[in-house]
Amino acid sequence: MNRMFFAPALALVAAPLAGCGGAADQPPLAGARIGGPFALTDQNGRTVRDTDFAGRYRIVYFGYTYCPDVCPTDMQKIGQAMRELDRTDAKVAQKVVPIFITVDPERDTPAAIKQFVANFHPRIVGLTGTPEQIAKVAKDYAVYFKKQPAGAGGGYLVDHLAVAFLMGPQGEPIASLPIDKDGAAIAEQVRHWVR
Repeated sequence: MNRMFFAPALALVAAPLAGCGGAADQPPLAGARIGGPFALTDQNGRTVRDTDFAGRYRIVYFGYTYCPDVCPTDMQKIGQAMRELDRTDAKVAQKVVPIFITVDPERDTPAAIKQFVANFHPRIVGLTGTPEQIAKVAKDYAVYFKKQPAGAGGGYLVDHLAVAFLMGPQGEPIASLPIDKDGAAIAEQVRHWVR
């Protein structure tokens, strides 16, 4: 929905990195202010905290189940990447948890999210929460979103930043994944960074 806003937004959160020099293989988002603690509800109605993923890499994507095009396409690519990793590098795949966080908590109940994420990969964790919880986690991940005015039929769209972050085992930001490409490109980046 808003890939064009990604570069300026990322420049703001990664600003402390400018001019650091650093090693050639240093994660692009090392030191960026992306991520943070959360307590949300998963697709099975259970409370899930960021600490539940400690020790595992995470692919974190914000979207919503009613999204007409971008979110399902991006999630399909993340699912393809996970299936490729399952097939070609199971050790890496087992270290990664793909996470979908809604930006539309009013409609995205646990049941709606369960049905949505089941379309892409069996290990995707879908998360929702109160509007306040979602606003906080989106802010912590530097993800813009805004509910658009409802149309004549009452339906509405949610404008949002479409980005998939690869987060490290302690929840640290590593890289944004190439969701503008395909599942193979995403898998390649995951392989590169997951140790």
